[in-house]
Amino acid sequence: MEKAIEVGGTPGGNSLPRFVKLYVCAAIILVIAELIGSFTFNIGPGKVVLLPMIWALLIGAILGLSKNLLPAPMRIDTVMQFDAAKILQPALLLFVAKLGLLVGTSLPQIAESGWALVFQEFGHFVGTILIGLPLALLLGIKREAIGATFSVGREPSLAIIGEKYGMDSPEGRGVLAEYLTGTVFGALFIAVLAGFIASLNIFHPVALAMGSGVGSGSMMAAASGAIAAQQTPEMAKQVMTFAAASNLITTTIGTYFTLFISLPLAVWGYRVLEPILGRTTTASVTQKESAVEHVVDHGGVLGPVGICFAWVLSGGLTLIGDWIAHGSNPLAALPGMLIVLLAVMVGVLANKFIGKKIPAVCWVSLIAMLLTAPICPWATQIAELTGKISFLAFITPMLTFAGLSIAKDIPAFRRLGWRIVVVSFAANAGTFLGATVIAQFFHH
Repeated sequence: MEKAIEVGGTPGGNSLPRFVKLYVCAAIILVIAELIGSFTFNIGPGKVVLLPMIWALLIGAILGLSKNLLPAPMRIDTVMQFDAAKILQPALLLFVAKLGLLVGTSLPQIAESGWALVFQEFGHFVGTILIGLPLALLLGIKREAIGATFSVGREPSLAIIGEKYGMDSPEGRGVLAEYLTGTVFGALFIAVLAGFIASLNIFHPVALAMGSGVGSGSMMAAASGAIAAQQTPEMAKQVMTFAAASNLITTTIGTYFTLFISLPLAVWGYRVLEPILGRTTTASVTQKESAVEHVVDHGGVLGPVGICFAWVLSGGLTLIGDWIAHGSNPLAALPGMLIVLLAVMVGVLANKFIGKKIPAVCWVSLIAMLLTAPICPWATQIAELTGKISFLAFITPMLTFAGLSIAKDIPAFRRLGWRIVVVSFAANAGTFLGATVIAQFFHH
Protein backbone atom coordinates (compact mmCIF):
# COMPACT_ATOMS: atom_id res chain seq x y z
CA MET A 1 0.00 0.00 0.00
CA GLU A 2 1.24 3.47 -0.83
CA LYS A 3 2.94 5.24 2.03
CA ALA A 4 1.01 8.16 3.48
CA ILE A 5 2.33 11.55 2.48
CA GLU A 6 2.29 14.80 4.38
CA VAL A 7 0.82 17.59 2.32
CA GLY A 8 0.32 20.10 5.11
CA GLY A 9 -0.78 23.52 4.46
CA THR A 10 0.91 26.89 4.93
CA PRO A 11 4.21 27.81 3.26
CA GLY A 12 6.33 28.06 6.33
CA GLY A 13 8.94 26.10 8.29
CA ASN A 14 10.15 23.04 6.41
CA SER A 15 7.58 23.49 3.64
CA LEU A 16 8.83 26.94 2.57
CA PRO A 17 11.73 25.70 0.37
CA ARG A 18 9.32 23.28 -1.29
CA PHE A 19 6.88 26.05 -2.21
CA VAL A 20 9.70 28.35 -3.37
CA LYS A 21 10.98 25.60 -5.65
CA LEU A 22 7.47 25.00 -6.97
CA TYR A 23 6.92 28.68 -7.83
CA VAL A 24 10.33 28.92 -9.49
CA CYS A 25 9.54 25.85 -11.61
CA ALA A 26 6.15 27.32 -12.50
CA ALA A 27 7.75 30.61 -13.56
CA ILE A 28 10.28 28.82 -15.79
CA ILE A 29 7.56 26.69 -17.38
CA LEU A 30 5.38 29.74 -18.00
CA VAL A 31 8.22 31.67 -19.68
CA ILE A 32 9.05 28.70 -21.93
CA ALA A 33 5.38 28.22 -22.87
CA GLU A 34 4.87 31.91 -23.72
CA LEU A 35 8.08 31.98 -25.77
CA ILE A 36 6.88 28.97 -27.79
CA GLY A 37 3.70 30.94 -28.55
CA SER A 38 0.69 29.81 -30.57
CA PHE A 39 0.58 27.17 -33.26
CA THR A 40 -2.31 26.94 -35.76
CA PHE A 41 -3.10 24.31 -38.35
CA ASN A 42 -6.13 23.65 -40.54
CA ILE A 43 -8.28 20.54 -40.36
CA GLY A 44 -10.76 20.58 -43.23
CA PRO A 45 -13.07 23.59 -42.89
CA GLY A 46 -11.94 24.30 -39.32
CA LYS A 47 -8.65 25.03 -37.63
CA VAL A 48 -6.95 24.00 -34.42
CA VAL A 49 -5.10 26.59 -32.34
CA LEU A 50 -2.59 25.40 -29.75
CA LEU A 51 -2.02 28.27 -27.30
CA PRO A 52 0.78 28.76 -24.71
CA MET A 53 -1.55 27.49 -21.98
CA ILE A 54 -1.43 24.03 -23.61
CA TRP A 55 2.38 24.02 -23.69
CA ALA A 56 2.41 25.02 -20.00
CA LEU A 57 0.07 22.16 -19.15
CA LEU A 58 2.09 19.62 -21.11
CA ILE A 59 5.49 20.77 -19.82
CA GLY A 60 4.26 20.67 -16.22
CA ALA A 61 2.83 17.20 -16.73
CA ILE A 62 6.05 15.91 -18.33
CA LEU A 63 8.11 17.34 -15.47
CA GLY A 64 5.92 15.57 -12.91
CA LEU A 65 5.96 12.28 -14.82
CA SER A 66 9.76 12.39 -15.12
CA LYS A 67 10.37 12.81 -11.38
CA ASN A 68 12.36 9.56 -11.13
CA LEU A 69 14.56 10.42 -14.11
CA LEU A 70 15.56 13.96 -13.17
CA PRO A 71 18.25 15.19 -10.76
CA ALA A 72 17.00 16.26 -7.33
CA PRO A 73 16.98 20.05 -8.01
CA MET A 74 14.60 19.54 -10.96
CA ARG A 75 12.44 16.83 -9.40
CA ILE A 76 8.73 17.51 -8.73
CA ASP A 77 7.94 14.75 -6.26
CA THR A 78 4.49 13.56 -5.20
CA VAL A 79 4.29 15.92 -2.22
CA MET A 80 5.00 18.91 -4.49
CA GLN A 81 2.38 17.68 -6.92
CA PHE A 82 -0.20 17.84 -4.13
CA ASP A 83 1.10 21.34 -3.29
CA ALA A 84 0.54 22.37 -6.93
CA ALA A 85 -3.05 21.11 -6.74
CA LYS A 86 -3.61 23.25 -3.63
CA ILE A 87 -2.16 26.36 -5.32
CA LEU A 88 -4.38 25.75 -8.36
CA GLN A 89 -7.57 26.83 -6.57
CA PRO A 90 -6.35 30.35 -5.58
CA ALA A 91 -4.97 30.77 -9.11
CA LEU A 92 -8.37 29.82 -10.50
CA LEU A 93 -10.05 32.57 -8.46
CA LEU A 94 -7.95 35.21 -10.25
CA PHE A 95 -9.32 33.91 -13.53
CA VAL A 96 -12.88 33.96 -12.16
CA ALA A 97 -12.41 37.60 -11.09
CA LYS A 98 -11.23 38.55 -14.58
CA LEU A 99 -14.28 36.77 -15.96
CA GLY A 100 -16.57 38.76 -13.67
CA LEU A 101 -14.98 42.03 -14.76
CA LEU A 102 -15.78 41.11 -18.36
CA VAL A 103 -19.38 40.28 -17.43
CA GLY A 104 -19.94 43.73 -15.96
CA THR A 105 -18.77 45.55 -19.08
CA SER A 106 -20.86 43.24 -21.31
CA LEU A 107 -24.18 43.42 -19.42
CA PRO A 108 -25.83 45.80 -21.96
CA GLN A 109 -24.68 43.60 -24.85
CA ILE A 110 -25.99 40.47 -23.13
CA ALA A 111 -29.35 42.16 -22.42
CA GLU A 112 -29.79 42.93 -26.12
CA SER A 113 -29.01 39.38 -27.23
CA GLY A 114 -32.59 38.16 -27.08
CA TRP A 115 -34.36 35.16 -25.55
CA ALA A 116 -32.75 32.64 -27.88
CA LEU A 117 -29.30 33.44 -26.56
CA VAL A 118 -30.54 33.30 -22.99
CA PHE A 119 -32.39 30.00 -23.12
CA GLN A 120 -29.88 28.17 -25.31
CA GLU A 121 -27.65 28.27 -22.23
CA PHE A 122 -29.77 25.52 -20.71
CA GLY A 123 -28.90 23.34 -23.68
CA HIS A 124 -25.18 23.93 -23.25
CA PHE A 125 -25.16 22.54 -19.75
CA VAL A 126 -28.07 20.11 -19.63
CA GLY A 127 -27.08 18.52 -22.95
CA THR A 128 -23.72 17.39 -21.56
CA ILE A 129 -25.46 15.50 -18.75
CA LEU A 130 -28.24 13.93 -20.82
CA ILE A 131 -25.76 12.37 -23.25
CA GLY A 132 -22.52 12.12 -21.32
CA LEU A 133 -23.61 10.88 -17.87
CA PRO A 134 -25.51 7.71 -18.93
CA LEU A 135 -22.67 6.80 -21.30
CA ALA A 136 -20.06 7.29 -18.56
CA LEU A 137 -21.99 5.01 -16.20
CA LEU A 138 -22.42 2.35 -18.87
CA LEU A 139 -18.65 2.43 -19.43
CA GLY A 140 -18.00 1.78 -15.75
CA ILE A 141 -16.88 5.28 -14.72
CA LYS A 142 -17.96 6.15 -11.19
CA ARG A 143 -17.93 9.58 -9.46
CA GLU A 144 -15.46 10.90 -12.03
CA ALA A 145 -18.54 10.97 -14.29
CA ILE A 146 -19.92 13.95 -12.35
CA GLY A 147 -16.86 16.10 -13.01
CA ALA A 148 -16.60 14.92 -16.61
CA THR A 149 -20.21 15.54 -17.65
CA PHE A 150 -21.70 18.43 -15.64
CA SER A 151 -20.25 20.82 -18.27
CA VAL A 152 -17.69 20.81 -21.07
CA GLY A 153 -15.03 21.23 -18.39
CA ARG A 154 -13.46 24.58 -19.20
CA GLU A 155 -11.70 26.88 -16.73
CA PRO A 156 -14.74 27.99 -14.62
CA SER A 157 -15.71 24.32 -14.25
CA LEU A 158 -12.26 23.55 -12.87
CA ALA A 159 -12.73 26.35 -10.34
CA ILE A 160 -16.17 25.13 -9.24
CA ILE A 161 -15.17 21.47 -8.85
CA GLY A 162 -11.87 22.45 -7.23
CA GLU A 163 -13.64 24.43 -4.52
CA LYS A 164 -16.48 21.99 -3.90
CA TYR A 165 -14.65 18.66 -4.06
CA GLY A 166 -10.93 19.40 -4.42
CA MET A 167 -8.87 18.63 -7.50
CA ASP A 168 -7.62 15.33 -6.03
CA SER A 169 -11.16 13.96 -5.66
CA PRO A 170 -12.82 11.61 -8.18
CA GLU A 171 -14.89 14.59 -9.37
CA GLY A 172 -11.69 16.65 -9.70
CA ARG A 173 -9.99 13.94 -11.73
CA GLY A 174 -13.08 13.70 -13.93
CA VAL A 175 -13.23 17.41 -14.75
CA LEU A 176 -9.46 17.58 -15.31
CA ALA A 177 -9.51 14.53 -17.59
CA GLU A 178 -12.39 16.07 -19.55
CA TYR A 179 -10.50 19.36 -19.70
CA LEU A 180 -7.39 17.64 -21.07
CA THR A 181 -9.39 15.71 -23.65
CA GLY A 182 -11.28 18.83 -24.71
CA THR A 183 -8.09 20.88 -24.89
CA VAL A 184 -6.25 18.41 -27.08
CA PHE A 185 -9.07 17.06 -29.25
CA GLY A 186 -12.05 19.39 -28.59
CA ALA A 187 -11.56 21.88 -31.42
CA LEU A 188 -11.00 19.15 -33.99
CA PHE A 189 -14.00 17.11 -32.83
CA ILE A 190 -16.43 20.04 -32.62
CA ALA A 191 -15.35 21.33 -36.06
CA VAL A 192 -16.07 17.97 -37.69
CA LEU A 193 -19.38 17.56 -35.82
CA ALA A 194 -20.62 21.11 -36.50
CA GLY A 195 -19.68 20.93 -40.18
CA PHE A 196 -21.47 17.62 -40.58
CA ILE A 197 -24.65 18.80 -38.78
CA ALA A 198 -24.67 22.03 -40.84
CA SER A 199 -24.46 20.03 -44.07
CA LEU A 200 -27.69 18.22 -43.15
CA ASN A 201 -29.66 21.52 -43.35
CA ILE A 202 -31.81 20.53 -40.36
CA PHE A 203 -31.09 23.63 -38.26
CA HIS A 204 -30.95 27.31 -39.12
CA PRO A 205 -27.34 28.56 -39.37
CA VAL A 206 -27.97 31.11 -36.59
CA ALA A 207 -29.17 28.34 -34.27
CA LEU A 208 -26.05 26.35 -35.11
CA ALA A 209 -23.97 29.45 -34.40
CA MET A 210 -25.51 29.77 -30.92
CA GLY A 211 -24.75 26.11 -30.30
CA SER A 212 -21.11 26.81 -31.17
CA GLY A 213 -20.63 29.02 -28.11
CA VAL A 214 -19.63 26.16 -25.82
CA GLY A 215 -17.44 28.33 -23.57
CA SER A 216 -14.09 27.70 -25.26
CA GLY A 217 -12.70 30.28 -27.65
CA SER A 218 -10.83 27.73 -29.76
CA MET A 219 -13.79 25.33 -29.92
CA MET A 220 -16.19 28.17 -30.75
CA ALA A 221 -13.92 29.36 -33.53
CA ALA A 222 -13.55 25.84 -34.94
CA ALA A 223 -17.29 25.09 -34.86
CA SER A 224 -18.48 28.45 -36.20
CA GLY A 225 -15.80 28.38 -38.91
CA ALA A 226 -17.01 24.98 -40.08
CA ILE A 227 -20.61 26.26 -40.17
CA ALA A 228 -19.78 29.62 -41.79
CA ALA A 229 -17.82 27.90 -44.55
CA GLN A 230 -21.09 26.43 -45.87
CA GLN A 231 -23.06 29.74 -45.87
CA THR A 232 -23.34 32.85 -48.02
CA PRO A 233 -20.98 35.71 -47.06
CA GLU A 234 -23.80 37.63 -45.34
CA MET A 235 -25.04 34.61 -43.39
CA ALA A 236 -21.45 33.64 -42.53
CA LYS A 237 -21.05 37.04 -40.86
CA GLN A 238 -24.20 36.43 -38.79
CA VAL A 239 -22.92 33.00 -37.82
CA MET A 240 -19.68 34.44 -36.44
CA THR A 241 -21.52 37.27 -34.64
CA PHE A 242 -24.03 35.02 -32.87
CA ALA A 243 -21.38 32.42 -32.07
CA ALA A 244 -19.29 35.08 -30.35
CA ALA A 245 -22.30 36.40 -28.39
CA SER A 246 -23.26 32.88 -27.32
CA ASN A 247 -19.72 32.12 -26.25
CA LEU A 248 -19.66 35.34 -24.25
CA ILE A 249 -22.78 34.30 -22.33
CA THR A 250 -21.45 30.76 -21.78
CA THR A 251 -18.13 31.99 -20.40
CA THR A 252 -19.77 34.62 -18.17
CA ILE A 253 -23.39 34.06 -17.09
CA GLY A 254 -22.89 30.37 -17.84
CA THR A 255 -20.78 30.07 -14.69
CA TYR A 256 -23.95 30.52 -12.64
CA PHE A 257 -25.86 27.97 -14.74
CA THR A 258 -23.03 25.52 -14.11
CA LEU A 259 -22.93 26.19 -10.39
CA PHE A 260 -26.64 26.23 -9.56
CA ILE A 261 -28.23 24.06 -12.26
CA SER A 262 -25.98 21.62 -14.09
CA LEU A 263 -23.76 20.49 -11.19
CA PRO A 264 -26.70 19.72 -8.84
CA LEU A 265 -28.44 18.03 -11.78
CA ALA A 266 -25.37 15.88 -12.47
CA VAL A 267 -25.09 14.88 -8.81
CA TRP A 268 -28.80 13.99 -8.71
CA GLY A 269 -28.56 12.12 -12.02
CA TYR A 270 -25.59 10.11 -10.76
CA ARG A 271 -27.43 9.16 -7.57
CA VAL A 272 -30.48 8.00 -9.53
CA LEU A 273 -28.83 6.37 -12.55
CA GLU A 274 -25.74 4.73 -11.03
CA PRO A 275 -27.66 1.85 -9.38
CA ILE A 276 -29.42 1.23 -12.71
CA LEU A 277 -26.69 1.79 -15.32
CA GLY A 278 -23.49 1.54 -13.27
CA ARG A 279 -21.06 -1.26 -14.05
CA THR A 280 -17.85 -2.48 -12.43
CA THR A 281 -14.95 -2.41 -14.87
CA THR A 282 -11.29 -1.45 -14.83
CA ALA A 283 -12.54 2.15 -14.82
CA SER A 284 -14.17 1.60 -11.42
CA VAL A 285 -12.34 2.27 -8.17
CA THR A 286 -11.52 -1.03 -6.49
CA GLN A 287 -11.49 -1.50 -2.71
CA LYS A 288 -7.69 -1.49 -2.66
CA GLU A 289 -7.46 1.76 -4.63
CA SER A 290 -10.07 3.37 -2.36
CA ALA A 291 -8.03 2.39 0.66
CA VAL A 292 -4.93 3.98 -0.85
CA GLU A 293 -6.83 7.20 -1.56
CA HIS A 294 -7.91 7.38 2.09
CA VAL A 295 -4.40 6.69 3.40
CA VAL A 296 -2.88 9.47 1.33
CA ASP A 297 -3.67 12.86 2.86
CA HIS A 298 -5.76 14.76 0.34
CA GLY A 299 -7.20 17.06 2.99
CA GLY A 300 -4.32 19.47 3.48
CA VAL A 301 -5.17 23.04 2.57
CA LEU A 302 -3.23 26.26 2.33
CA GLY A 303 -3.45 28.50 5.35
CA PRO A 304 -4.27 32.23 5.07
CA VAL A 305 -0.61 33.16 4.47
CA GLY A 306 -0.25 30.45 1.83
CA ILE A 307 -3.40 31.59 0.04
CA CYS A 308 -2.19 35.21 -0.02
CA PHE A 309 1.17 34.07 -1.38
CA ALA A 310 -0.62 32.03 -4.05
CA TRP A 311 -2.73 35.02 -5.12
CA VAL A 312 0.18 37.46 -5.28
CA LEU A 313 2.63 35.11 -7.00
CA SER A 314 0.02 33.82 -9.47
CA GLY A 315 -0.79 37.45 -10.27
CA GLY A 316 2.90 38.10 -10.81
CA LEU A 317 3.16 35.11 -13.17
CA THR A 318 0.15 36.47 -15.07
CA LEU A 319 1.86 39.84 -15.60
CA ILE A 320 5.08 38.14 -16.72
CA GLY A 321 3.20 35.94 -19.19
CA ASP A 322 1.24 38.89 -20.58
CA TRP A 323 4.46 40.88 -20.98
CA ILE A 324 6.13 38.07 -22.97
CA ALA A 325 3.07 37.21 -25.07
CA HIS A 326 1.60 40.64 -25.79
CA GLY A 327 4.31 43.12 -24.91
CA SER A 328 2.26 44.72 -22.15
CA ASN A 329 3.99 46.91 -19.56
CA PRO A 330 3.89 45.07 -16.19
CA LEU A 331 4.06 48.36 -14.26
CA ALA A 332 1.16 49.83 -16.26
CA ALA A 333 -0.85 46.62 -15.74
CA LEU A 334 -0.09 46.44 -12.00
CA PRO A 335 -3.05 48.66 -10.88
CA GLY A 336 -5.42 46.41 -12.84
CA MET A 337 -3.94 43.32 -11.17
CA LEU A 338 -4.38 44.94 -7.75
CA ILE A 339 -8.08 45.43 -8.56
CA VAL A 340 -8.36 41.76 -9.53
CA LEU A 341 -6.68 40.74 -6.26
CA LEU A 342 -9.01 43.05 -4.33
CA ALA A 343 -12.08 41.46 -5.93
CA VAL A 344 -10.78 38.00 -5.05
CA MET A 345 -10.01 38.97 -1.46
CA VAL A 346 -13.39 40.64 -0.88
CA GLY A 347 -15.20 37.68 -2.46
CA VAL A 348 -13.38 35.14 -0.27
CA LEU A 349 -14.01 37.21 2.87
CA ALA A 350 -17.69 37.46 1.95
CA ASN A 351 -17.77 33.69 1.54
CA LYS A 352 -16.20 33.24 4.96
CA PHE A 353 -18.19 35.76 7.01
CA ILE A 354 -21.60 35.68 5.29
CA GLY A 355 -21.71 31.92 5.00
CA LYS A 356 -20.38 29.21 2.73
CA LYS A 357 -23.74 28.22 1.25
CA ILE A 358 -22.79 30.44 -1.70
CA PRO A 359 -19.34 29.33 -2.96
CA ALA A 360 -16.41 31.72 -3.06
CA VAL A 361 -16.35 31.35 -6.88
CA CYS A 362 -19.76 32.98 -7.03
CA TRP A 363 -18.88 35.77 -4.56
CA VAL A 364 -15.68 36.64 -6.42
CA SER A 365 -17.50 36.72 -9.74
CA LEU A 366 -20.30 38.92 -8.36
CA ILE A 367 -17.91 41.40 -6.70
CA ALA A 368 -15.86 41.70 -9.90
CA MET A 369 -19.00 42.08 -12.04
CA LEU A 370 -20.27 44.94 -9.87
CA LEU A 371 -16.98 46.78 -10.27
CA THR A 372 -17.49 47.17 -14.04
CA ALA A 373 -21.31 47.17 -14.19
CA PRO A 374 -22.99 50.38 -15.41
CA ILE A 375 -24.23 51.09 -11.85
CA CYS A 376 -20.64 51.51 -10.60
CA PRO A 377 -19.50 55.17 -10.89
CA TRP A 378 -15.91 54.08 -11.56
CA ALA A 379 -16.78 51.28 -13.99
CA THR A 380 -15.09 52.89 -16.99
CA GLN A 381 -11.84 53.53 -15.15
CA ILE A 382 -11.78 50.04 -13.61
CA ALA A 383 -12.52 48.41 -16.97
CA GLU A 384 -9.71 50.41 -18.57
CA LEU A 385 -7.19 49.42 -15.90
CA THR A 386 -8.10 45.73 -15.77
CA GLY A 387 -8.39 45.62 -19.57
CA LYS A 388 -4.62 46.11 -19.81
CA ILE A 389 -4.19 42.46 -18.81
CA SER A 390 -5.09 39.86 -21.43
CA PHE A 391 -7.84 37.39 -20.60
CA LEU A 392 -5.66 34.48 -21.75
CA ALA A 393 -2.77 35.58 -19.51
CA PHE A 394 -4.74 34.47 -16.44
CA ILE A 395 -5.16 30.94 -17.79
CA THR A 396 -1.51 30.02 -18.43
CA PRO A 397 -0.31 30.17 -14.78
CA MET A 398 -3.40 28.24 -13.72
CA LEU A 399 -2.73 25.46 -16.22
CA THR A 400 0.94 25.44 -15.25
CA PHE A 401 -0.02 24.35 -11.73
CA ALA A 402 -2.63 21.97 -13.17
CA GLY A 403 0.10 20.36 -15.27
CA LEU A 404 2.47 20.09 -12.30
CA SER A 405 -0.28 18.31 -10.32
CA ILE A 406 -1.34 15.84 -13.00
CA ALA A 407 1.30 13.13 -12.46
CA LYS A 408 -0.13 12.11 -9.07
CA ASP A 409 -3.42 11.25 -10.82
CA ILE A 410 -1.96 9.29 -13.72
CA PRO A 411 -3.01 5.91 -12.22
CA ALA A 412 -6.60 7.18 -12.12
CA PHE A 413 -6.36 8.60 -15.66
CA ARG A 414 -4.86 5.33 -16.87
CA ARG A 415 -7.75 3.48 -15.27
CA LEU A 416 -10.26 5.73 -17.05
CA GLY A 417 -8.30 5.36 -20.31
CA TRP A 418 -10.14 5.60 -23.60
CA ARG A 419 -13.47 5.76 -21.77
CA ILE A 420 -12.98 9.34 -20.64
CA VAL A 421 -12.16 10.37 -24.23
CA VAL A 422 -15.43 8.85 -25.46
CA VAL A 423 -17.36 10.50 -22.61
CA SER A 424 -15.72 13.86 -23.32
CA PHE A 425 -16.71 13.68 -26.98
CA ALA A 426 -20.27 12.76 -25.94
CA ALA A 427 -20.40 15.73 -23.53
CA ASN A 428 -19.12 18.10 -26.23
CA ALA A 429 -21.67 16.77 -28.70
CA GLY A 430 -24.39 17.13 -26.07
CA THR A 431 -23.60 20.78 -25.33
CA PHE A 432 -23.55 21.67 -29.04
CA LEU A 433 -26.72 19.79 -29.99
CA GLY A 434 -28.66 20.72 -26.84
CA ALA A 435 -28.04 24.45 -27.28
CA THR A 436 -28.72 24.26 -31.02
CA VAL A 437 -32.11 22.59 -30.53
CA ILE A 438 -33.23 25.19 -27.96
CA ALA A 439 -31.90 28.08 -30.06
CA GLN A 440 -33.74 26.70 -33.10
CA PHE A 441 -37.01 26.68 -31.16
CA PHE A 442 -36.70 30.26 -29.90
CA HIS A 443 -35.20 31.58 -33.12
CA HIS A 444 -38.35 30.65 -35.00
